[in-house]
Amino acid sequence: MAALGVRMMHSGSRLERVLASGAFAVTAEIAPPPSADPGAIRTQAAAYRGLVDACNVTDGTRALVQMSGLAAAAILIQEGVEPVLQLASRDRNRIALQADLLGAAALGVRNVLCLFGDLPAGGNEPDAKGVFDLKTEEMIETFRILRDKGVLRGGDPVESAPRIFIGATADPFQDSREESFARLRSKVLAGADFIQTQAVFDVDAFEEWMRLVRKEWLHEKVYVLAGVIPLRSSKMARFLGDKLGMAVPRHILDRMEKAPNPQAEGVSIAVRTIKALRKIEGVRGVHLMPVGWEDVLPELVKEAGLVPRPETPG
Repeated sequence: MAALGVRMMHSGSRLERVLASGAFAVTAEIAPPPSADPGAIRTQAAAYRGLVDACNVTDGTRALVQMSGLAAAAILIQEGVEPVLQLASRDRNRIALQADLLGAAALGVRNVLCLFGDLPAGGNEPDAKGVFDLKTEEMIETFRILRDKGVLRGGDPVESAPRIFIGATADPFQDSREESFARLRSKVLAGADFIQTQAVFDVDAFEEWMRLVRKEWLHEKVYVLAGVIPLRSSKMARFLGDKLGMAVPRHILDRMEKAPNPQAEGVSIAVRTIKALRKIEGVRGVHLMPVGWEDVLPELVKEAGLVPRPETPG
């Protein structure tokens, strides 16, 4: 797939360089443990090293107390794995968001993903008060201005602006296709450089959403990475659909329920999905989310033809 037109390099991160080169990017996800022991992060980093271009560090996903994403990102850097630091407005006002961004940049983090965050009521501290000072689009815009102009949201300049590649999320299957696309548009206009989508199980429906993206040429303004979750069991497939509201088609559920080896079937479905996504114009990579099944990543990227990862000039 050809690269986008000449674009300013914002961070020089590996992820940004891979995408700018026109190569098909691969990111994955690590959920920090509810522990002060860095060993789990180091083990995960060793398993992912060389298989992905960057690795998301989640930020209190599902409103659960976990190790700080910023600390986990610093550990990944020590282990030679490039992090994508997720920052949720749920837990931070504009002071803390900008402070964490400056601190992350100082530690060598070059990619950040802006999130609204899951509501505290669904987590293990249900009485916690959500902050939600800034909407996601406002957060993206704040980071963009801080990066490009070296100015805080309140107007004060900073001595050294952070070099960051700004990301956001999109769910093509939430509400109507048009409403989902409108939310994507607003994030791109705010300054998002790349987008990671919710998991895709219905490739045809995702292609229809991508047609809207291409109709307004947003695929030339932002890098789109499609989400992929390898299914481990039929129970997991039903949970994603029934409890988390993901669009899991009936034929996928049937395949998982009838499979003599559900794990092998889950890998097969994920591999076919990745290969189909690569053929869709405007899809520039995949974001792999092996929820609770991190050991599958080496097999998945190999079967999908995603390794070796491309060499990029530093």
